[in-house]
Amino acid sequence: MLDYPALMALATVIRLGSFEAAAQALGVTQSAVSQRIKTLEERMGTALVIRGQPCRGTEAGARLAHHAEDVQLLEQRTLGDLGAPTPMAPARIAVNADSLATWFPGAMAACPHLLFDLEIDDQEHSADWLRRGEVAAAVSAHPGAVRGCDSTALGALRYIATASPAYIERWLASGVTTESLGRAPAITYSSKDRLQLIWSEMATGTAVTAPSHMIGSSQGFVEMALAGIGWGMNPEPLIRDHLARGDLVPLLPDLALDVALYWQVSRLMAEALAPLSRAVLQQARAVLVAP
Repeated sequence: MLDYPALMALATVIRLGSFEAAAQALGVTQSAVSQRIKTLEERMGTALVIRGQPCRGTEAGARLAHHAEDVQLLEQRTLGDLGAPTPMAPARIAVNADSLATWFPGAMAACPHLLFDLEIDDQEHSADWLRRGEVAAAVSAHPGAVRGCDSTALGALRYIATASPAYIERWLASGVTTESLGRAPAITYSSKDRLQLIWSEMATGTAVTAPSHMIGSSQGFVEMALAGIGWGMNPEPLIRDHLARGDLVPLLPDLALDVALYWQVSRLMAEALAPLSRAVLQQARAVLVAP
């Protein structure tokens, strides 16, 4: 049997980043937290925490911490079914930045019993967190269910290639062509972000590699476009008001890119996360484009 008080100490240290913070959260002394983890490390025969600022889990430590958090979720569900008081439990979820900037917080707000620990990753890669067993659920662009998980279609997040009027006049006054896009600076979220490339191929028949600014922020993406620094694929819900005011304009008004999203949940955690799954579906259907 695993020592669950020790596992909870480990998970709390990794989640909060320090032994001191973990001790305060657990209501025990710092030495008690240290002793629990030391005993667990001796039993497992390997280091579980990389001491530092902040503390991080080793591969084995992170896996055990995730298991402990899953157990908390399952216990919370059982206590709730029995009518007993239910403490808040952590939920590790992988979600893409644009969903977090538009519709996902509404689902989070509907689940005040959860403490969210979000892993932000591109929608094309968020399912990888599930494959590695590092999260309990993910918002993903992949329709096929990860092994051991169930997948539910949410709808599509609509993206519009947008820029400021001044940017259009400077860089794309002659129209959207392979040549003009090849010169015009774009905005890219990260090296994983292929949306600008996909849209350029839709627009011109050629996947155009443009000079690009790297901005790892959904709101920063919008601000860069407003400032005339580049063009980029912005989620329509995030820029609706800017489009209405004319602060941003579509590069091609009739060419949007709809990215289908799916809610993937570990079957082991499906019952414990059922309230969140319901909230995710409700919020997605209110904001996303119907498939």
